[in-house]
Amino acid sequence: MSFAKNFPIVCVGGSAGGLDAYTRLLKNLPADMGVAIVIVNHLRTVSTMLHEILPRYTPMPVELISDRLDVRPNCVFIIPEKRDLHVLNGEFRLRPISKPRGWPDVITVFLRSLTENWTGQLVAVIVSGYDGDGAAALCGIKDVGGITIAQKLDTAVQPDMPQSAIESGCIDFILSPEEIAKQIRLIADRADG
Repeated sequence: MSFAKNFPIVCVGGSAGGLDAYTRLLKNLPADMGVAIVIVNHLRTVSTMLHEILPRYTPMPVELISDRLDVRPNCVFIIPEKRDLHVLNGEFRLRPISKPRGWPDVITVFLRSLTENWTGQLVAVIVSGYDGDGAAALCGIKDVGGITIAQKLDTAVQPDMPQSAIESGCIDFILSPEEIAKQIRLIADRADG
């Protein structure tokens, strides 16, 4: 079954302390907004457990991404560890991680792929984490008409990543996870209309 791939994708990028932000965000999102939520949590070595933990916080199905998995609305997708994530022809594509040492840049890699290969509305959300992954791609998201959101620093367990995002000068909103959920609902309503 193929359908038009023009629904919004919300990329939520985080690392240390991200779980707190993901759960607070998902608890406030309805199951039928018509958007795909992609959680890009950067982990170098440990296996992700998010696909086992997050279903407790959302009525949407939560799936660990496999290569060539269809991007679908009303789903939460989780990046596997040690992989770069791309999107092509409406499918997820996994590649070996391009930066195996130092801080990963998987969020930046995925956001850049979205700007090149996704026709629907793009929303980039940067939440709690160390370092500055994702920040380098935010101006590109805005260039294609996307919306960028950083977690409010005093609501983040580890504010480095949202701080770097804000310093990029390309952030539209600085919000708590609950307010981010509200903003995503508004964006989904507009995309629907």
